Amino acid sequence: MTSSSSIALRVAGASTLAVAALLATGCGSSVASTPAADAADAQRTSLQNCGREIVVDGAPEAVVGMHPSQTELLLRLGLADRLVGQAQATALALPDDVASLAADVPVLAGLTPPSREDLLAVAPDFVYSPTTYEFTAEQGFASIEQLEGAGAAVYVATGGCFDRRMSGEVADLFIDLENLGEIFAVQDAAAELIDDARSDLAEVAAAIEGVDRLRVAEVYVEGTTLSAIGAGVEHDILTLAGSDAVYSPDQPAFADFFAATITPESLAAERPDAVVFSVHDAEHEAAVRAYLTTTFPDMPAVKEDRLIAVASADMFPGTLGNISVVRQIAEHLYPERF
Repeated sequence: MTSSSSIALRVAGASTLAVAALLATGCGSSVASTPAADAADAQRTSLQNCGREIVVDGAPEAVVGMHPSQTELLLRLGLADRLVGQAQATALALPDDVASLAADVPVLAGLTPPSREDLLAVAPDFVYSPTTYEFTAEQGFASIEQLEGAGAAVYVATGGCFDRRMSGEVADLFIDLENLGEIFAVQDAAAELIDDARSDLAEVAAAIEGVDRLRVAEVYVEGTTLSAIGAGVEHDILTLAGSDAVYSPDQPAFADFFAATITPESLAAERPDAVVFSVHDAEHEAAVRAYLTTTFPDMPAVKEDRLIAVASADMFPGTLGNISVVRQIAEHLYPERF
């Protein structure tokens, strides 16, 4: 293994934005609801998020989803009528069953987070983001401080908090859903999503119980640059899918960063039974698959046709895609169990 370095993973639909965004992930958050002093006032919700205290008086009425994954969660919680904007909207298509609910929601930005001016123009009172990257003032985005000064509460997906990037888990999503349920007083809808997700994970766990775990390497390929992924929610996804991960957080290469540039020779020496690789479109998948097939013809993963492409968006922290991709990988590794 070589030393840690950046990796060009696609985030927000644009691979050039990925490193900054994927570095931004954190602490779990707790939530407490207390009655306001005036009974006529709405319920007050306070919670810790990314090391900050968020206080929300009453359910927000003007909400912005800063990425389709967050917009999807808001829609599934029944909050379509509260959305005043959606961002990075062309980075990922919304699922067919909820896409129509967002048809009239203004698109504030396509592949990138919205500019400071465009976001503030819709006067949001709640902004829900996958990472802290979306609030990088140096990029021309509204900072958290600027949004709070304008009266908006800012919530970052738990797995998207900076301090959480190296130790994130799929279950971080449940923290977010519980918090959103409290903030918007949609606890039942949140609990249903959590129950469904836990049930899906339990089904996979039962299906693969007792398997002789295959050795799986997760990589990212851009051109001929090869990087290994060894920490964060990506590693947890592999574990839940029944993998014996080639790269893991206890290895020195991943002590400070979840990814590390590696040589083709080092990957070949590991002889993984399967390789999982994230892609941002069909063209990227075809290119990576061709690279792996021609570069590693003798690798067991290639010989056994276990090159597993997954959508980059599904590997991103704090998304429902984290749940579905666990099953996707497990089904490819152990098709006889499904």
